[in-house]
Amino acid sequence: MSTRENSLHYADSASEYFASAEGYYGEFGGSFIPEILVPAFEEIKEHFEAIRYDERFWQQYCSFLSNYSGRPTPLTYADRLTEHFGRAQIYIKREDLNHTGAHKLNNALGQAMLAKKMGKTRVIAETGAGQHGVATATAAAKLGLSATIYMGREDMERQYSNVFWMKRLGAEVIGVDYGSKTLKDAINEALRDWVSSFESTHYVLGTASGAHPFPAIVAFFQSIVGIEAKEQIQQAMGRLPDRVYACVGGGSNALGIFQGFFADEGVKLYGVEAGGQGARTGNHAARIAYGEGTPGIAQGYKTIFLQNKDGQMNDTFSLAAGLDYVGVSPILADLAQKGRVQFSAATDEEVIQALEIVMTNEGLIPALESAHAFAGAFKDIEGSTKSDLIIINMSGRGDKDIFNIAEGLKDDEWKAFINRKYNQLT
Repeated sequence: MSTRENSLHYADSASEYFASAEGYYGEFGGSFIPEILVPAFEEIKEHFEAIRYDERFWQQYCSFLSNYSGRPTPLTYADRLTEHFGRAQIYIKREDLNHTGAHKLNNALGQAMLAKKMGKTRVIAETGAGQHGVATATAAAKLGLSATIYMGREDMERQYSNVFWMKRLGAEVIGVDYGSKTLKDAINEALRDWVSSFESTHYVLGTASGAHPFPAIVAFFQSIVGIEAKEQIQQAMGRLPDRVYACVGGGSNALGIFQGFFADEGVKLYGVEAGGQGARTGNHAARIAYGEGTPGIAQGYKTIFLQNKDGQMNDTFSLAAGLDYVGVSPILADLAQKGRVQFSAATDEEVIQALEIVMTNEGLIPALESAHAFAGAFKDIEGSTKSDLIIINMSGRGDKDIFNIAEGLKDDEWKAFINRKYNQLT
Protein backbone atom coordinates (compact mmCIF):
# COMPACT_ATOMS: atom_id res chain seq x y z
CA MET A 1 0.00 0.00 0.00
CA SER A 2 1.46 3.39 -0.99
CA THR A 3 1.92 6.27 1.42
CA ARG A 4 -1.00 8.07 -0.20
CA GLU A 5 -3.25 5.01 0.00
CA ASN A 6 -2.21 4.56 3.61
CA SER A 7 -3.16 8.17 4.26
CA LEU A 8 -6.64 7.67 2.83
CA HIS A 9 -7.01 4.49 4.89
CA TYR A 10 -5.91 6.40 7.99
CA ALA A 11 -8.40 9.16 7.27
CA ASP A 12 -11.27 6.68 7.01
CA SER A 13 -10.34 4.62 10.07
CA ALA A 14 -9.70 7.63 12.31
CA SER A 15 -12.68 9.68 11.13
CA GLU A 16 -14.41 9.59 14.50
CA TYR A 17 -11.61 11.71 15.90
CA PHE A 18 -11.46 14.32 13.15
CA ALA A 19 -14.95 14.67 11.66
CA SER A 20 -16.54 16.94 14.28
CA ALA A 21 -17.03 20.47 12.96
CA GLU A 22 -16.72 21.79 16.51
CA GLY A 23 -13.50 19.91 17.14
CA TYR A 24 -14.66 17.82 20.08
CA TYR A 25 -13.12 14.46 20.95
CA GLY A 26 -15.53 12.99 23.44
CA GLU A 27 -15.89 15.70 26.07
CA PHE A 28 -12.56 17.33 25.23
CA GLY A 29 -11.49 19.92 22.67
CA GLY A 30 -13.67 22.72 21.37
CA SER A 31 -12.80 26.33 20.65
CA PHE A 32 -12.94 28.80 23.53
CA ILE A 33 -11.40 31.84 21.90
CA PRO A 34 -11.75 35.64 22.13
CA GLU A 35 -14.11 37.15 19.60
CA ILE A 36 -11.30 39.05 17.92
CA LEU A 37 -9.68 35.74 16.84
CA VAL A 38 -12.83 34.20 15.35
CA PRO A 39 -12.02 35.42 11.79
CA ALA A 40 -8.49 33.96 12.03
CA PHE A 41 -9.78 30.57 13.14
CA GLU A 42 -12.51 30.53 10.50
CA GLU A 43 -9.91 31.23 7.81
CA ILE A 44 -7.69 28.40 9.07
CA LYS A 45 -10.61 25.95 9.24
CA GLU A 46 -11.67 26.82 5.70
CA HIS A 47 -8.20 26.30 4.23
CA PHE A 48 -7.48 23.18 6.29
CA GLU A 49 -10.71 21.53 5.18
CA ALA A 50 -9.74 22.33 1.58
CA ILE A 51 -6.38 20.51 1.84
CA ARG A 52 -7.26 17.64 4.18
CA TYR A 53 -8.37 15.23 1.44
CA ASP A 54 -6.72 17.04 -1.47
CA GLU A 55 -4.54 14.41 -3.14
CA ARG A 56 -2.40 17.01 -4.92
CA PHE A 57 -1.63 18.83 -1.68
CA TRP A 58 -0.72 15.57 0.07
CA GLN A 59 1.59 14.62 -2.80
CA GLN A 60 3.24 18.06 -2.67
CA TYR A 61 3.64 17.73 1.09
CA CYS A 62 5.17 14.23 0.90
CA SER A 63 7.46 15.30 -1.95
CA PHE A 64 8.62 18.29 0.09
CA LEU A 65 9.35 16.05 3.09
CA SER A 66 11.18 13.56 0.91
CA ASN A 67 13.33 16.07 -0.97
CA TYR A 68 14.00 18.48 1.88
CA SER A 69 13.74 16.76 5.25
CA GLY A 70 14.82 13.25 4.29
CA ARG A 71 11.65 11.21 4.77
CA PRO A 72 10.83 8.43 5.18
CA THR A 73 12.82 8.04 8.38
CA PRO A 74 14.05 4.47 9.06
CA LEU A 75 12.48 1.91 11.35
CA THR A 76 15.60 0.41 12.91
CA TYR A 77 15.77 -3.05 14.43
CA ALA A 78 17.43 -2.65 17.84
CA ASP A 79 19.22 -6.01 17.90
CA ARG A 80 21.50 -5.15 20.82
CA LEU A 81 18.67 -3.80 22.96
CA THR A 82 16.65 -6.87 22.10
CA GLU A 83 19.57 -9.06 23.18
CA HIS A 84 20.14 -6.95 26.31
CA PHE A 85 16.64 -7.59 27.63
CA GLY A 86 16.14 -11.04 26.09
CA ARG A 87 12.46 -10.36 25.71
CA ALA A 88 10.47 -8.56 23.00
CA GLN A 89 11.81 -7.71 19.55
CA ILE A 90 12.44 -3.94 19.63
CA TYR A 91 12.16 -1.57 16.67
CA ILE A 92 12.87 2.17 16.84
CA LYS A 93 11.19 4.77 14.62
CA ARG A 94 14.01 7.18 13.85
CA GLU A 95 12.54 10.69 13.89
CA ASP A 96 15.95 11.84 15.10
CA LEU A 97 17.05 11.49 11.46
CA ASN A 98 14.41 13.93 10.21
CA HIS A 99 15.92 17.29 9.24
CA THR A 100 16.44 19.51 12.33
CA GLY A 101 16.65 16.38 14.47
CA ALA A 102 13.05 15.72 15.48
CA HIS A 103 9.51 15.04 14.30
CA LYS A 104 8.63 18.73 14.68
CA LEU A 105 9.55 19.66 11.10
CA ASN A 106 6.70 17.50 9.73
CA ASN A 107 4.16 19.89 11.20
CA ALA A 108 6.18 23.09 10.76
CA LEU A 109 6.63 22.54 7.01
CA GLY A 110 2.98 21.54 6.59
CA GLN A 111 1.70 24.60 8.41
CA ALA A 112 4.13 26.86 6.57
CA MET A 113 2.70 25.53 3.30
CA LEU A 114 -0.78 26.23 4.68
CA ALA A 115 0.29 29.76 5.64
CA LYS A 116 1.49 30.43 2.10
CA LYS A 117 -1.87 29.23 0.74
CA MET A 118 -3.59 31.72 3.04
CA GLY A 119 -1.36 34.54 1.78
CA LYS A 120 0.45 35.08 5.08
CA THR A 121 3.92 36.60 5.17
CA ARG A 122 4.84 35.87 8.79
CA VAL A 123 4.66 32.95 11.19
CA ILE A 124 4.85 32.84 14.97
CA ALA A 125 5.35 29.85 17.24
CA GLU A 126 5.83 28.77 20.81
CA THR A 127 8.55 26.33 21.80
CA GLY A 128 9.60 24.39 24.89
CA ALA A 129 12.63 22.24 24.15
CA GLY A 130 13.35 24.46 21.15
CA GLN A 131 12.89 21.79 18.50
CA HIS A 132 9.60 23.24 17.28
CA GLY A 133 11.16 26.69 17.29
CA VAL A 134 14.07 25.48 15.16
CA ALA A 135 11.67 23.64 12.85
CA THR A 136 9.48 26.72 12.42
CA ALA A 137 12.51 28.95 11.79
CA THR A 138 13.77 26.41 9.25
CA ALA A 139 10.42 26.20 7.45
CA ALA A 140 10.15 29.99 7.41
CA ALA A 141 13.63 30.35 5.92
CA LYS A 142 12.89 27.74 3.26
CA LEU A 143 9.53 29.25 2.26
CA GLY A 144 10.47 32.93 2.57
CA LEU A 145 8.42 33.83 5.64
CA SER A 146 9.47 35.97 8.58
CA ALA A 147 9.35 34.20 11.96
CA THR A 148 9.00 35.11 15.62
CA ILE A 149 9.45 32.42 18.27
CA TYR A 150 8.27 32.70 21.89
CA MET A 151 10.14 30.67 24.50
CA GLY A 152 10.04 30.63 28.29
CA ARG A 153 13.17 32.08 29.83
CA GLU A 154 13.69 28.91 31.88
CA ASP A 155 13.61 26.83 28.71
CA MET A 156 15.96 29.25 26.95
CA GLU A 157 18.53 28.64 29.67
CA ARG A 158 18.14 24.87 29.41
CA GLN A 159 18.12 24.74 25.60
CA TYR A 160 20.32 27.64 24.52
CA SER A 161 21.83 25.75 21.58
CA ASN A 162 18.40 25.75 19.93
CA VAL A 163 17.98 29.46 20.69
CA PHE A 164 21.29 30.06 18.90
CA TRP A 165 20.14 28.17 15.79
CA MET A 166 16.73 29.86 15.69
CA LYS A 167 18.43 33.24 15.60
CA ARG A 168 20.97 32.15 12.99
CA LEU A 169 18.09 30.89 10.82
CA GLY A 170 16.70 34.41 10.83
CA ALA A 171 13.97 34.16 13.46
CA GLU A 172 13.34 36.64 16.24
CA VAL A 173 13.36 34.84 19.60
CA ILE A 174 11.45 36.47 22.45
CA GLY A 175 11.92 35.23 26.01
CA VAL A 176 8.93 35.01 28.34
CA ASP A 177 9.78 36.13 31.88
CA TYR A 178 6.59 35.49 33.85
CA GLY A 179 4.81 32.48 35.33
CA SER A 180 6.83 29.29 35.24
CA LYS A 181 8.77 30.71 32.27
CA THR A 182 8.13 27.51 30.31
CA LEU A 183 5.91 26.24 27.50
CA LYS A 184 2.46 27.29 28.73
CA ASP A 185 3.69 30.86 29.16
CA ALA A 186 5.23 30.84 25.67
CA ILE A 187 1.86 29.77 24.26
CA ASN A 188 0.13 32.63 26.07
CA GLU A 189 2.55 35.18 24.60
CA ALA A 190 2.20 33.77 21.09
CA LEU A 191 -1.58 34.08 21.37
CA ARG A 192 -1.24 37.71 22.50
CA ASP A 193 0.90 38.45 19.44
CA TRP A 194 -1.59 36.75 17.13
CA VAL A 195 -4.52 38.84 18.40
CA SER A 196 -2.95 41.93 16.88
CA SER A 197 -1.26 40.40 13.81
CA PHE A 198 -3.44 37.61 12.37
CA GLU A 199 -4.15 39.42 9.11
CA SER A 200 -0.53 38.87 8.03
CA THR A 201 0.50 36.15 10.48
CA HIS A 202 -0.17 32.44 10.93
CA TYR A 203 0.36 30.83 14.33
CA VAL A 204 2.25 27.56 13.82
CA LEU A 205 1.13 25.79 16.97
CA GLY A 206 3.61 23.01 17.61
CA THR A 207 1.61 20.41 19.47
CA ALA A 208 -1.78 18.75 19.03
CA SER A 209 -3.44 21.00 21.58
CA GLY A 210 -5.16 24.37 21.60
CA ALA A 211 -8.44 25.47 20.09
CA HIS A 212 -10.00 23.68 17.11
CA PRO A 213 -8.75 23.09 14.43
CA PHE A 214 -5.16 23.03 15.73
CA PRO A 215 -5.26 19.53 17.31
CA ALA A 216 -6.55 18.12 14.01
CA ILE A 217 -4.04 20.12 11.93
CA VAL A 218 -1.00 18.99 13.91
CA ALA A 219 -2.25 15.40 14.06
CA PHE A 220 -2.82 15.45 10.29
CA PHE A 221 0.71 16.55 9.43
CA GLN A 222 2.31 14.25 12.02
CA SER A 223 0.32 11.24 10.78
CA ILE A 224 3.12 10.65 8.28
CA VAL A 225 5.12 9.06 11.14
CA GLY A 226 2.51 6.38 11.83
CA ILE A 227 1.78 5.82 8.15
CA GLU A 228 5.46 5.08 7.54
CA ALA A 229 5.92 2.99 10.68
CA LYS A 230 2.98 0.72 9.86
CA GLU A 231 4.20 0.13 6.32
CA GLN A 232 7.78 -0.44 7.49
CA ILE A 233 6.98 -2.95 10.25
CA GLN A 234 4.79 -4.95 7.89
CA GLN A 235 7.59 -5.06 5.35
CA ALA A 236 10.17 -6.02 7.98
CA MET A 237 8.17 -8.53 10.03
CA GLY A 238 5.09 -9.34 7.97
CA ARG A 239 2.78 -8.29 10.78
CA LEU A 240 1.78 -5.44 13.08
CA PRO A 241 3.50 -4.70 16.41
CA ASP A 242 2.00 -5.75 19.72
CA ARG A 243 2.79 -2.42 21.40
CA VAL A 244 3.81 1.10 20.37
CA TYR A 245 5.42 3.57 22.81
CA ALA A 246 5.80 7.35 22.58
CA CYS A 247 6.52 10.15 25.02
CA VAL A 248 3.71 12.63 25.68
CA GLY A 249 4.06 16.33 26.31
CA GLY A 250 1.38 18.09 24.33
CA GLY A 251 1.02 15.00 22.16
CA SER A 252 2.28 15.65 18.63
CA ASN A 253 4.79 12.80 18.28
CA ALA A 254 2.56 10.32 20.11
CA LEU A 255 -0.45 11.07 17.93
CA GLY A 256 1.81 11.00 14.89
CA ILE A 257 2.84 7.39 15.37
CA PHE A 258 -0.36 6.20 17.08
CA GLN A 259 -2.51 7.22 14.10
CA GLY A 260 -0.95 4.51 11.99
CA PHE A 261 -2.51 1.93 14.33
CA PHE A 262 -5.79 3.50 15.50
CA ALA A 263 -7.90 0.97 13.61
CA ASP A 264 -5.82 -2.02 14.71
CA GLU A 265 -7.32 -2.98 18.05
CA GLY A 266 -4.71 -5.68 18.61
CA VAL A 267 -1.97 -3.03 18.74
CA LYS A 268 -1.70 -1.53 22.23
CA LEU A 269 -0.69 2.13 22.40
CA TYR A 270 1.30 3.54 25.32
CA GLY A 271 1.94 7.18 26.13
CA VAL A 272 4.70 8.01 28.63
CA GLU A 273 4.47 11.29 30.52
CA ALA A 274 7.12 13.21 32.45
CA GLY A 275 7.21 11.83 36.00
CA GLY A 276 9.82 14.39 37.07
CA GLN A 277 10.69 13.75 40.69
CA GLY A 278 7.80 11.33 41.16
CA ALA A 279 4.15 11.12 42.11
CA ARG A 280 2.91 13.23 45.03
CA THR A 281 6.01 15.46 44.89
CA GLY A 282 4.22 18.11 42.84
CA ASN A 283 7.34 18.23 40.67
CA HIS A 284 6.21 16.45 37.51
CA ALA A 285 4.08 16.89 34.38
CA ALA A 286 2.05 13.66 34.53
CA ARG A 287 -1.47 14.86 33.84
CA ILE A 288 -3.02 11.42 33.34
CA ALA A 289 -0.64 8.73 34.63
CA TYR A 290 -0.55 9.98 38.23
CA GLY A 291 -4.27 10.74 38.26
CA GLU A 292 -3.66 14.32 39.38
CA GLY A 293 -4.97 16.06 36.26
CA THR A 294 -8.58 17.20 36.04
CA PRO A 295 -10.75 18.48 33.16
CA GLY A 296 -10.61 22.21 32.63
CA ILE A 297 -10.63 24.96 30.03
CA ALA A 298 -7.53 27.05 29.28
CA GLN A 299 -5.67 28.39 26.25
CA GLY A 300 -8.76 27.99 24.08
CA TYR A 301 -9.71 24.34 24.64
CA LYS A 302 -10.90 21.76 27.15
CA THR A 303 -8.62 18.96 28.24
CA ILE A 304 -6.99 17.43 31.33
CA PHE A 305 -4.81 19.98 33.10
CA LEU A 306 -2.68 19.99 36.21
CA GLN A 307 -4.61 22.62 38.14
CA ASN A 308 -5.71 23.50 41.64
CA LYS A 309 -9.30 23.33 42.91
CA ASP A 310 -9.88 26.90 41.70
CA GLY A 311 -8.82 26.06 38.14
CA GLN A 312 -5.47 27.84 38.35
CA MET A 313 -2.71 26.06 36.45
CA ASN A 314 -0.01 24.38 38.54
CA ASP A 315 3.68 24.64 37.80
CA THR A 316 5.19 21.60 36.12
CA PHE A 317 8.62 20.01 36.30
CA SER A 318 10.72 17.74 34.11
CA LEU A 319 14.33 17.32 33.09
CA ALA A 320 12.91 17.34 29.54
CA ALA A 321 11.85 20.85 28.58
CA GLY A 322 9.55 19.59 25.83
CA LEU A 323 7.37 17.55 28.20
CA ASP A 324 6.65 19.98 31.05
CA TYR A 325 3.38 21.26 29.62
CA VAL A 326 0.46 21.66 31.99
CA GLY A 327 -2.13 20.15 29.60
CA VAL A 328 -2.37 17.37 27.05
CA SER A 329 -3.90 17.00 23.60
CA PRO A 330 -7.70 16.71 23.81
CA ILE A 331 -7.45 13.80 21.37
CA LEU A 332 -5.18 11.91 23.77
CA ALA A 333 -7.36 12.85 26.74
CA ASP A 334 -10.29 11.26 24.93
CA LEU A 335 -8.31 8.19 23.89
CA ALA A 336 -7.15 7.74 27.49
CA GLN A 337 -10.72 8.02 28.76
CA LYS A 338 -11.83 5.41 26.23
CA GLY A 339 -8.95 3.12 27.13
CA ARG A 340 -7.43 3.11 23.64
CA VAL A 341 -4.17 4.65 24.89
CA GLN A 342 -2.63 3.57 28.19
CA PHE A 343 -0.57 6.11 30.13
CA SER A 344 2.42 5.73 32.43
CA ALA A 345 5.06 8.12 33.72
CA ALA A 346 8.85 7.92 33.83
CA THR A 347 10.82 9.82 36.47
CA ASP A 348 13.93 11.81 35.61
CA GLU A 349 16.05 9.10 37.22
CA GLU A 350 14.41 6.37 35.15
CA VAL A 351 14.88 8.45 32.01
CA ILE A 352 18.61 8.90 32.61
CA GLN A 353 18.97 5.15 33.22
CA ALA A 354 17.08 4.36 30.00
CA LEU A 355 19.22 6.87 28.10
CA GLU A 356 22.41 5.16 29.26
CA ILE A 357 21.09 1.75 28.19
CA VAL A 358 20.19 3.01 24.71
CA MET A 359 23.48 4.85 24.22
CA THR A 360 25.71 1.97 25.29
CA ASN A 361 23.75 -0.77 23.52
CA GLU A 362 22.65 0.91 20.29
CA GLY A 363 24.96 3.89 19.81
CA LEU A 364 21.92 6.18 19.69
CA ILE A 365 21.42 9.36 21.71
CA PRO A 366 17.71 10.01 22.20
CA ALA A 367 16.43 13.40 23.24
CA LEU A 368 15.43 13.50 26.90
CA GLU A 369 11.82 13.67 25.75
CA SER A 370 12.20 10.53 23.62
CA ALA A 371 14.05 8.76 26.43
CA HIS A 372 10.77 8.76 28.36
CA ALA A 373 9.30 6.44 25.72
CA PHE A 374 12.27 4.10 26.11
CA ALA A 375 11.94 4.20 29.91
CA GLY A 376 8.26 3.33 29.69
CA ALA A 377 8.93 0.44 27.33
CA PHE A 378 11.80 -0.89 29.44
CA LYS A 379 9.63 -0.94 32.58
CA ASP A 380 7.06 -3.05 30.74
CA ILE A 381 9.44 -5.37 28.96
CA GLU A 382 9.78 -7.93 31.77
CA GLY A 383 6.23 -8.97 31.01
CA SER A 384 7.09 -9.63 27.37
CA THR A 385 8.06 -12.77 25.52
CA LYS A 386 10.48 -13.24 22.64
CA SER A 387 7.58 -13.44 20.22
CA ASP A 388 6.35 -9.96 21.16
CA LEU A 389 7.07 -7.04 18.84
CA ILE A 390 7.28 -3.42 19.98
CA ILE A 391 7.99 -0.06 18.36
CA ILE A 392 9.45 2.86 20.29
CA ASN A 393 9.16 6.30 18.72
CA MET A 394 12.48 8.13 19.03
CA SER A 395 10.97 11.54 18.44
CA GLY A 396 14.27 13.43 18.46
CA ARG A 397 17.99 13.32 19.08
CA GLY A 398 19.76 14.38 22.25
CA ASP A 399 22.39 16.81 20.99
CA LYS A 400 20.37 19.72 22.37
CA ASP A 401 20.31 18.11 25.83
CA ILE A 402 24.04 17.75 26.41
CA PHE A 403 24.08 20.06 29.45
CA ASN A 404 21.07 18.46 31.11
CA ILE A 405 22.21 14.93 30.29
CA ALA A 406 25.65 15.64 31.76
CA GLU A 407 23.96 17.01 34.87
CA GLY A 408 21.73 13.95 35.10
CA LEU A 409 24.70 11.63 34.68
CA LYS A 410 26.63 13.60 37.33
CA ASP A 411 29.55 13.90 34.94
CA ASP A 412 32.26 15.70 36.97
CA GLU A 413 34.63 15.95 34.00
CA TRP A 414 31.98 17.79 31.99
CA LYS A 415 31.25 20.14 34.91
CA ALA A 416 34.95 20.95 35.20
CA PHE A 417 35.13 21.68 31.46
CA ILE A 418 32.12 24.04 31.65
CA ASN A 419 33.60 25.82 34.66
CA ARG A 420 36.88 26.37 32.81
CA LYS A 421 35.05 27.80 29.80
CA TYR A 422 32.94 30.04 32.06
CA ASN A 423 36.04 31.38 33.80
CA GLN A 424 37.68 32.10 30.44
CA LEU A 425 34.64 34.07 29.29
CA THR A 426 34.35 36.09 32.49
